[in-house]
Amino acid sequence: MRRNEIIKYINDYLNSDKIADSSQNGLQVEGAEEVKKIVFGVSAGAELFNRAAKSGADMVITHHGLLWGKNPRVTGVFKKRIEILIKNNISLAAWHLPLDLHKTAGNNAQIAHALGLKNIKPFGEYHGVKIGFAGVLQNGKTTKEIEKMLGLKANTVLPFGPVKNKKIAIISGGGYSIFEQAADAGYDLFISGSAEEFVQEIAKECKINYMAAGHYNSEKYGVLALMELISKKFKVETKFIDVGNSI
Repeated sequence: MRRNEIIKYINDYLNSDKIADSSQNGLQVEGAEEVKKIVFGVSAGAELFNRAAKSGADMVITHHGLLWGKNPRVTGVFKKRIEILIKNNISLAAWHLPLDLHKTAGNNAQIAHALGLKNIKPFGEYHGVKIGFAGVLQNGKTTKEIEKMLGLKANTVLPFGPVKNKKIAIISGGGYSIFEQAADAGYDLFISGSAEEFVQEIAKECKINYMAAGHYNSEKYGVLALMELISKKFKVETKFIDVGNSI
């Protein structure tokens, strides 16, 4: 398949051109025009690139790419990462917020469906756009049971809310800045990737549970969903490479 055909399809599917983001979404490093194998991963880095090269990949697709804001200087670690891609003629493409907020393949929608939430709706305003999802877990589950449902061990759990969680809000990755919106809206549990110091007192004062599932682990969901979509849409080999990261 042609590289640009795949990139255009994902850009259109995720509506990425219309979503303001600090990430330069889409093609970030240009490699081979013909793509036979795509490696998917959460975050762009040397280990992922080297393993992709060894597996014979022509393209790497990640959630966290290399280019943020203005083009950085090509020095140091950044230079070494790009060298691996250029040397092996591998393209790099990344989709950040578009893959967080997508209603089907997004990280937050995928977590909501993994939990079997009902009455799912957009939640959590960030720069004028709702990037998360929230819903109802009809029978309610403890945070331990929710961890098992997601197949992970949370980094941080602040148990200041109900024992059984029914009303749940989700914003993967660094969604802690939106935690107060969940507290104000009366949710039982807020699931994100990581936590900051201030969330403890909000959780305590508002009697809401907080779960930091790990930034990396909370953002596998969208990448895996996108990989499944691409494997069905295009005649390419796909592979997910998990560069374990508990943070």
